[in-house]
Amino acid sequence: MATMQMSVRPEDLSQIPHGGERIPGPGIMVIFGASGDLTKRKLLPALFHLEQVGLLPKQFAIVGVARRPLGDEFAADMRAGIVEFGDVDTSDPKLDHFVGQISYFPLRFDDPAGYASLNVELDRIATEKGIGPDRLFYLATAPEYFASIIENLGAQNMAQPEHGRVGVVIEKPFGHDLDSARELNHQVNAVFNEDQVFRIDHYLGKETVQNILVFRFANGIFEPIWNRNYIDHVQITAAETLGVEGRGPFYEKAGALRDVVQNHVMELLSFVTMEPPSSFEAESVRREKVKVWRAIPSVPILNAVRGQYGPGVVEGQKVVGYRDEERVNPESGTETYAAVRLQIENWRWAGVPFYLRAGKRMKKRATEITIQFKQPPLLIFNRLQTSGPCHEIEPNLLTIRIQPNEGIALRFGAKVPTTPEMAVCPVNMDFDYAAAFGKSSANGYERLLLDAMLGDQTLFSHRDGVETTWALYTPILEAWAAKNPEVFPNYFAGTWGPECSDRLLERGRHVWRNNLGGKA
Repeated sequence: MATMQMSVRPEDLSQIPHGGERIPGPGIMVIFGASGDLTKRKLLPALFHLEQVGLLPKQFAIVGVARRPLGDEFAADMRAGIVEFGDVDTSDPKLDHFVGQISYFPLRFDDPAGYASLNVELDRIATEKGIGPDRLFYLATAPEYFASIIENLGAQNMAQPEHGRVGVVIEKPFGHDLDSARELNHQVNAVFNEDQVFRIDHYLGKETVQNILVFRFANGIFEPIWNRNYIDHVQITAAETLGVEGRGPFYEKAGALRDVVQNHVMELLSFVTMEPPSSFEAESVRREKVKVWRAIPSVPILNAVRGQYGPGVVEGQKVVGYRDEERVNPESGTETYAAVRLQIENWRWAGVPFYLRAGKRMKKRATEITIQFKQPPLLIFNRLQTSGPCHEIEPNLLTIRIQPNEGIALRFGAKVPTTPEMAVCPVNMDFDYAAAFGKSSANGYERLLLDAMLGDQTLFSHRDGVETTWALYTPILEAWAAKNPEVFPNYFAGTWGPECSDRLLERGRHVWRNNLGGKA
């Protein structure tokens, strides 16, 4: 194993260029649903990390909006969240100034008069702090409030000002099927132009995801073999050890296919398989991603598998099954595991199978992409391999670890030393992000929030991409909804999912890679 070593300060957000052009102009960020965990655990810590490295404008304000009357306690709660979840020292000299920029405005999301008052309050803050007309509205609410908030922003002329930049950030899910996604997109675009809309998928803020494009297109060694002539198959796994964590009502409506595969996993697939964009501007990157998704033919229902966890042991602790979780139907047919096999019918990938899976309460937490290359003609070595740990020549594997042990590993064959015969064993070259660059406290939202403030949509979903992926998975969801599963639960918590998912892999020629989070 070879590990690259490089000294970089952990607090250095090296993924963000520090040039002056990357600092947004003065503005106000308005967070709807600010009393929820997302704001305290992710958004405010990310914004403060940007403040620490000088990437926020001097004239900047954050207004939290929610239904509860919180008043001054909101800012104090956010300060505690920044310290706890942002790995921030309480004595940081920038912390008090940053918290002083936070205020709170109570509002019922369906109250038109409240939006008029909010507009007045934003104008007051802008005048007081010399901020100007730039606004970014962040919808960190439950999806059922999206349409009401957007409609009321439009009714108060807060979406299309005469001056300044205004944008809206929408957290997933972007609908729950094709029809609802189209309806949501129609409601959003009736108020905001598409270039104002930032559909956020936090996976795209991860350094390891963005690095897929750098790995592919900045290294001439890989591009010539990144195709059907050399690649045997690709696996993408998003495995969690957690259960539903008290979010039973949400998960009952979602399930693994909606919650993870249709968005996170498909984004990873597009980065692995897209053609080189003409530039890294939003339109070029999005165009290539949509081309890939549109090249995927409809997935036969036999090429999709669902599962649900029962009781088991996870990380040494006994856990209950999904049907025994809080606020979950005891006869629930919701899948906590989903796997699909699909093809991409284009010149680069024709004939290469792609296996995608995501699940809760699995054996290990790991999000990983494994690219297995075709075997070379190894007849002379196969004749020499006889017994022992290296009795079989293994194919080359390229493993991209998205989380938690971020890095890239390459497995290849090498001669075993001190043996007279030509014995070949697999060895690894390994690149580890933490070892090379130091561990960062960034959570992935830093890059996305900064891009949204700058109006850069490269790492955000376009309505065409959202509708294309929903069109692919809606028939599967409809087929599953039409027939309740007979064998749920069908895997124990703390395992790698249901045995029936093995049938997706080509007639036994492939197997799921379960050494996740380790070496290739």
